[in-house]
Amino acid sequence: MTSVSETPSITTRSAVEEFLFHEAGLIDRWRLEEWLDLFTLDCTYEVPATDRPDADPGLTWSLIHDGRTMLEQRVIRLKKPEAHAEFPHSQTSRIVGNVQILDKTDESISVTANFIINRAKAGKFDTYVGRYEYELVPRNSSFLIRRKRAVLAHDMLDPQGKISFII
Repeated sequence: MTSVSETPSITTRSAVEEFLFHEAGLIDRWRLEEWLDLFTLDCTYEVPATDRPDADPGLTWSLIHDGRTMLEQRVIRLKKPEAHAEFPHSQTSRIVGNVQILDKTDESISVTANFIINRAKAGKFDTYVGRYEYELVPRNSSFLIRRKRAVLAHDMLDPQGKISFII
C-alpha cells in the first residue's frame, strides 16, 4: 500500500465523489450504455440479499450478482420495450454521500458511500437506502469500477417493491 503522499492526486475524496456523482447521474438519466462504460471487463456488480448482506455471494442467494457479460445483458434487457417492469422506465433520483476512501494502492482504491434512491413508477413512490462499496481502478484522469456492491439497509423489500432498475 502506498502512503497518501505517494498516491496520485486523482485519488482525492473530491475526485472520487465527482466520479460517484457522475455515475449516479448517468443512471438517473437512463444513460445505461455510458454507465456500463464505467466498468472494467473483469467487473462485479452485486446487490446481496437483504437478510444476509455479508454472506458470500458464491455460497448464498443474491438479488443481483453480475459479471461484465451479465451486466451488459441487463442493460440491453432494460432498454427494450419488452422489459415491462421498466417500460416506461422508472424515474429515479440518487443522493450519494458520506464518501470515504478506505484503502489505496497503486492498482485500486476501496471506497464506501451511503445512498438514498427515490423511485417513481406508475404512481408509486419508493425509497431505497443503503451503502455502496466500490473497488475503483485509477484510469487516466478518472476511474473505472472493478467492483460495486450495493447493500440495502432494509430488513426486507416491500412485497410490491421491485429492484428491476439499477441500484
